Amino acid sequence: MRISLLLAVVSLALPALYAQNDWPNFGHDPGGQRYSPLKQINTGNVSKLAPAWNFQMKKEGQPFRPSQSIPIMVNGVLYLGYPYNHVVALEPETGKVLWEFTGRGDYKANPTAHLRSLAYWPGDGQTPPQILFGTGYNGELYSLNAKTGKPNPGFGNEGIVNLKTPEIMNGYPNLLYGLTSAPFIFKNLVITGSRVGDETGAKGPAGDVRAWDVRTGKLVWTFHTVPRPGEMGHETWLGDSWKQMSSANVWTFFAADTERGILYMPLGSVNNDYYGFDRPGPNLFSSSIVAVDAETGKLKWYFQATHHDLWDYDMPVPPMLFDVVKDGKKIPAVGAMNKNTLLFILNRVTGEPIYGVEERPVPQGNTPGEWYSPTQPFPVKPPPLVRLSFKFPDDIAKVTPEHEAACRELFAKMDGGRNRGPYTPWSADGALVMPYILGGATWSGGAFDPTLGYYVINTTDSGEFGFVRSQDSGPNVPRRSFEETRALGPVESPLLYGRPRGPATSVNGWPCWQPPWGRLTAINVNTGDIAWQIPFGTMEGVPAGMKTGASNLGGGPMTTAGGLIFIGAARDSMLRALDTKTGQELWSVKTEDVAHANPISYMGKDGKQYIAVAAGSTFLTYKLR
Repeated sequence: MRISLLLAVVSLALPALYAQNDWPNFGHDPGGQRYSPLKQINTGNVSKLAPAWNFQMKKEGQPFRPSQSIPIMVNGVLYLGYPYNHVVALEPETGKVLWEFTGRGDYKANPTAHLRSLAYWPGDGQTPPQILFGTGYNGELYSLNAKTGKPNPGFGNEGIVNLKTPEIMNGYPNLLYGLTSAPFIFKNLVITGSRVGDETGAKGPAGDVRAWDVRTGKLVWTFHTVPRPGEMGHETWLGDSWKQMSSANVWTFFAADTERGILYMPLGSVNNDYYGFDRPGPNLFSSSIVAVDAETGKLKWYFQATHHDLWDYDMPVPPMLFDVVKDGKKIPAVGAMNKNTLLFILNRVTGEPIYGVEERPVPQGNTPGEWYSPTQPFPVKPPPLVRLSFKFPDDIAKVTPEHEAACRELFAKMDGGRNRGPYTPWSADGALVMPYILGGATWSGGAFDPTLGYYVINTTDSGEFGFVRSQDSGPNVPRRSFEETRALGPVESPLLYGRPRGPATSVNGWPCWQPPWGRLTAINVNTGDIAWQIPFGTMEGVPAGMKTGASNLGGGPMTTAGGLIFIGAARDSMLRALDTKTGQELWSVKTEDVAHANPISYMGKDGKQYIAVAAGSTFLTYKLR
């Protein structure tokens, strides 16, 4: 479901390249291309990369939460945020600590804190440059002096804005609410999404997007992600299901067309994630990309990627802005992708699909009282980037005879998986859903090469056997909730989502469907076609020479003007450099932990280009030897 509300014709010019030597935003530029214009390191010399320095983060929590931190580099200072509410300013050539700050909050009560990145505001005549970040559990937004690390006393209450306001918490003040990803800076506004608890009942904190005055912390505008009476989209909520509805939140990253003043918001699903009979209708703006006026929050257009989401497919992949050259015309575009790796390439001014979108029939379920959308949107181009269906026994993996036999036996017990194609819904009998709740693709997103017109992203072919059953169907249907949100009490709905305690979908760590199990893909946005696709990552123990790919969720790519893609992400703990034109691997290094973050690149004062990435609890940097 989509509507275009913006009719004005505007300039097609791309924003100027941003901060040549720096990395001032999680995605480098406000459009999130994750492209570095630096080219000292290139396809001809990347094999000479060597370690430069590293920084050891404080290792807290049991088990420790691996860092997903994407640093920023501004005006000769590297800023890194990491679990739990830690921010450090580093000398980018040596790793010397310039200042450190720790926000409030007990990591023992916050086991899923992320702090994926930070935001930088350049300041004005009254307020010096600031570093802004949010806490993942207790809902606080901080503004720190970028030079000293001290809280800005004029921002909120001594540098802190309480995001857990009554109108957001919906009468549930003790429930989880915070930020997992960086806020977004547009002019003198700091724009926040949110993190809310999943599967705690349909009711809870709202997922509304808000903008605050970056100097004072005062609220400027609010966009209701579940529309209220009289607002566009309210009619997609039948009855009173919209009241106190939780989620439909931006838990990853925003993007903006700064010249046009348009903010792009990738919204997640609403609660509950896996059933929705108590929220009949398509449920706008759940699982949608929404474009608003960045200064006012007024709706311009939207595109819903999943109607009445029952799969927790969200829109976690950060929107990416680029130009498409089609039929000799340059079209300003935005790429939007959900967890099942459907890439919708839309005109970023109007929301119109550039390569077409089809509403296709999808399997219907049999859960009593559930509302099922008869169709879901699919882009005509490009094709899905991962496996969306499974046919037994044709699609059973044939990596080794022993693995094949074990998988056949496993899936025979599961009635072949009961997968009926894309958007197979869970049921009381259970079904294999592909991809599963983590994707596909996730928050780490892709990168873009503007010289080639290539959108590059890593994906995982995943699946999960799941079901929905009533509360009285026995102890094997556990309630799923975060530790910190158990105080909510009984779920209002008479259904609960559960995962079986029986068969998995893999044998000895190898998935039971045919590889590749992980991929890296380059899409030519000027044609909508796949330019190249390769198995990405390696799986331990597979026969020599067999390229199966491997799980690589969490962590994504960066592209550079040197013709390179840098990416960690794969479970084999390798950091790789590949040729952007071909996908050929040119360099790799083993890291102690998986790099569950995206690399960045910057130029030091020493005249050296650096590649930097967080892996586990260590921040690593490399330069040419």
